[in-house]
Amino acid sequence: MTSDKATSVFDRFAPPIQRWIWQQGWSGLRPVQTEAANAIFDSDGDVVVAAATAGGKTEAAFLPILSQVFDHPADERGFEVLAISPLKALINDQYGRLESLVENTGLPVHCWHGDVGETAKRKARDRPAGILVITPESLEAMLVRQGNAMPARFAALRFIVVDELHAFIGTERGIQLQSLMHRIEQIIGRTVRRIGLSATLGDLYLAARALRPMSEIAATTIAPPTSEAELLLQIRGHQRGRLSDELDGQEKDDDAVSVPTDDECSISNHIFKTLRGKTNLVFAGSRSNVETFADSLRLLCESDGVPNEFLPHHGSLARDIRQDVEKRLKEGGRPLTAVCTTTLELGIDIGNVEAVAQIGPSTSVSSLRQRLGRSGRRPGAPSILRMYVSEDRLEAKTSFIRRLRLDTALAVASVRQLISGWCEPPPERALHSSTLVHQILALVCQNGGVAPAPLYALLCGSGPFGNISQTDFAILLRHLGPASEKLLEQSPDGTLMLGPAGERIVEHYSFYAVFETPEEWRVESSGRMLGTVPVDGPLRSGQTILFAGRRWTIADIREREKTVNLLPGSSGAPIFFGGAGGKVHDRLALEVRAVLAEGRSIPYLDRVSASHLEEGRSTFAQLDRAGPHLVSEGEETLVLPWLGSIKLATIGLALTDLGIPTSVEGLSLRSKGKVDEVSSALKQLSSGQTDVRTLALSVENKLRHKFDLHVPNNLLSMDFTLAELDEGAFRAI
Repeated sequence: MTSDKATSVFDRFAPPIQRWIWQQGWSGLRPVQTEAANAIFDSDGDVVVAAATAGGKTEAAFLPILSQVFDHPADERGFEVLAISPLKALINDQYGRLESLVENTGLPVHCWHGDVGETAKRKARDRPAGILVITPESLEAMLVRQGNAMPARFAALRFIVVDELHAFIGTERGIQLQSLMHRIEQIIGRTVRRIGLSATLGDLYLAARALRPMSEIAATTIAPPTSEAELLLQIRGHQRGRLSDELDGQEKDDDAVSVPTDDECSISNHIFKTLRGKTNLVFAGSRSNVETFADSLRLLCESDGVPNEFLPHHGSLARDIRQDVEKRLKEGGRPLTAVCTTTLELGIDIGNVEAVAQIGPSTSVSSLRQRLGRSGRRPGAPSILRMYVSEDRLEAKTSFIRRLRLDTALAVASVRQLISGWCEPPPERALHSSTLVHQILALVCQNGGVAPAPLYALLCGSGPFGNISQTDFAILLRHLGPASEKLLEQSPDGTLMLGPAGERIVEHYSFYAVFETPEEWRVESSGRMLGTVPVDGPLRSGQTILFAGRRWTIADIREREKTVNLLPGSSGAPIFFGGAGGKVHDRLALEVRAVLAEGRSIPYLDRVSASHLEEGRSTFAQLDRAGPHLVSEGEETLVLPWLGSIKLATIGLALTDLGIPTSVEGLSLRSKGKVDEVSSALKQLSSGQTDVRTLALSVENKLRHKFDLHVPNNLLSMDFTLAELDEGAFRAI
């Protein structure tokens, strides 16, 4: 060990843990590991450990946790450590790392999620001990299906470890996780220490509150400063808008080979030229983009007569296909570039990545930070980021908003905020009424019936739904009753039980997840499962589909089995699936304005992106300098208040309520009204007379989450107001 402090911490670890550390050949503990160990050893409170990707967070938590479990064995049988992770891939990765860590301790590690076989699960059920690594959905299923076994199964529980805590904060899944942890503590009748592992966040206090929201004492946060690797950065500009020149003017029928657009071709060519022969990650956004670029890059490899090094990775691919990519990345040796969605953004160990590329600007600085953290992990190696940004060709009819080149400005703004060290704070809590409905049904099923008072006390009184009043809870229960939704019934003694509709919902396999998922169809070829796809449009035999980095022809469709059978193919315009998007924070929107308003050059722009930015700045110079910018476009007005996505949506809704139909268009609003009319309406809104709660009542599409359909309109409107609207928008005009 390299310091007295590190040595004293090392001496506190159990002998098997010390032996494991020496076997790794470490010259010393990282600062985050030293600080986390001291916090876990010296207190009995909750702890949040925040560090960059591959910053040693897992070991920071488990080295002291396993030492305490080994040195002080529990008197009861049962799992002693519950590790909860958001993704199956992360669980598989963590399971392998923990197996190595506990090899000399005699403590078992159990992995539990949808892909784990029944034999392994039976072993965990019959002999619960050591560490259980599980997803929130599988934990929910365990509680609901096997509620009577839970007191014994978790009798020895001492630690709950939440991996990738930042991925849960402010989401329906996050509120479900808070409820699950609270329910387990209620089952065993005592508090269990919670340890959160998180990426670096803009507000660690909110992360600490998210770990145990109703506590008067927030978790201790461990986030030591880290020495950032040198950053090599370039934003590359591309033109979009038409197919390749050789197809211009030609008719294109259904049997024609689909040709990527100009920007897709140029981006693929540059990725092929610069990344081939190395290990890299390319974040392409949506699953359809992943398939498009993986297919294009594969064709370039075939054209050049070289092995394909570009493989897709997204959530709809079969487990063995995903795991093969992950294994090859981790093992190294052979060059491989994974073209992926956010699936490789979180902390799965994939070894040393030389460079990260992103197609399109980032709407989230925290996400960009996560991705960049994948590169530059070798000592002395730089972090390398290439961002590819496409803009429309300028023509006489090009709209003002397109002329601003906002994607290029957004890319520069996100990089600036990244370099400054800022990232978005976790979103504040909404009511999460959809997940409250889910938890009511889960608890009623788990216990075979619950009276309203203890149900409210558990979920809202001491649980994570503290923003729900007793009055609103009673309204919700009545709404779920036999006169309306038929999800609940009440016996003469007042006990709530599942109604016919509630039983059907709880018995369905999809119940345990609180997030909505599109209906998935099985995709196979020659009897081999390739993965699943969400089908939201018509399919027919003979169509071409991009999947697993290749083009396929649909051979037949088995509707009853929800299976699409594919044959290798190369013709036809391919169909796609999936999508991606994101909300822009107010600070990032203001930074976009600053980028456009200034005149200084940006050193990390290539020639094309620099030209795009100059075009955007030239267009921006035409705007008035004071207040929100209003641009007349015929019968419409473009509004540029330089606010984030939530404030933009709030203003747009308020203008519509005043009789001026308005929609959000990127970082702007498009109103169907003259400039004078829109300007007058904005002044009226800025006076502060508009009530966002009244606006929410008029919204017709408030169904955003899985169980919103079963929430009464007043509660749904209140929830929508807190989550999707911001009354501060009017003061910011």
